[in-house]
Amino acid sequence: MVTTSRNGEEDASSEIWFLLGKLGDRNAFIEKTGISGIIVARTKLDPFFVIKGLKNLLRKDPSEFRYTSRVIPIEHVVRTDLKEISEVAWYLSNKIDPNESYRVTVEKRHTSLSTFTIIDNAASKIDREVNLSNPDKVILIEILGRLSGLSVIEPNDILSILKETKRC
Repeated sequence: MVTTSRNGEEDASSEIWFLLGKLGDRNAFIEKTGISGIIVARTKLDPFFVIKGLKNLLRKDPSEFRYTSRVIPIEHVVRTDLKEISEVAWYLSNKIDPNESYRVTVEKRHTSLSTFTIIDNAASKIDREVNLSNPDKVILIEILGRLSGLSVIEPNDILSILKETKRC
């Protein structure tokens, strides 16, 4: 999932397609979501490889990132249904070691589901320590209307162009 400025979807689509090509996927499929400032990219590449690769490209030449704001790795896409979200969250929680802590983070757009209800359902079967302020892993739930993307990430697995360029 890629964020950009409002009405920047067309330019961000071209940019991310070009950058994914540099990483090895010249056949990536980029699609507008109908939500201003958000596009999605379907690629054959591992989403975490993409984040690392884009961070490397950004360090080498920040000028190639003119329209992209953030890149968020998504591992599974499901219908925005509490049962489906809960099942995938439980499945992905296997990536959280028994000695690791986690939190659930929800970013939602175009849904009437409450954040609390989503978190409660997603976390209901997960037997790991919860740490809201400094978790080892984050179960990320990105809701875009009828579809939701889920991932288990480490806190630095989201590429924020602004934050990364401040570090350089």
